[in-house]
Amino acid sequence: MSTQGNVHFFTNWAKERLDEMDATLTSLQGKAAEVQADARDRAGKVLAELAKSRDAFREAVKKQAGASEAAWASAKTRMEADWSAFEAEVQKYVENYGEQFELRQATFKQQAEAQVKSWREAADKLAAAAGEFAAERRGEIEANVKRMQSDAAAAEEKLRKLNEAGSQSWSALTAALTETRNVFDRANQAAQEAFKRAVS
Repeated sequence: MSTQGNVHFFTNWAKERLDEMDATLTSLQGKAAEVQADARDRAGKVLAELAKSRDAFREAVKKQAGASEAAWASAKTRMEADWSAFEAEVQKYVENYGEQFELRQATFKQQAEAQVKSWREAADKLAAAAGEFAAERRGEIEANVKRMQSDAAAAEEKLRKLNEAGSQSWSALTAALTETRNVFDRANQAAQEAFKRAVS
């Protein structure tokens, strides 16, 4: 598989983050009218800044579209910082304007759905790409795809149970998302390494 083929592992990472950003903004914007009238202006400005951050992240992903693996690795470091800043601003927004239980739950639910959808799409792409290899090289890749699918199902179940429990704090909900996101990142990395071994 070419270096260009390896790049999709970085795009899997970026797409998962971008999908969560989109889901978060959709949820927060959908509940913006519920923010107390005296704070609505400030909340609107924060949402506008979050949208700008998401758009800048999307542009960074587009700029990397044809880049080499080394360029992606370098860009990923910067993008991780942008992702962390976005998460921190969402945290502040929820703390300042999201006293309502429904905001936390709705935002968490949309983030969890976006995360699981990204996992499934990444696993489907990897499964399709595994078909490019001869049978003797395909085994490890297929094992990684199955592991990713299994991890995605476990993450989905964990996130579903948390959402159904309904009384979790925002920090508990975001901790669960971070945990499942890290599992996705490890599975994505393992698949990338399996593809590299299959090529060599």
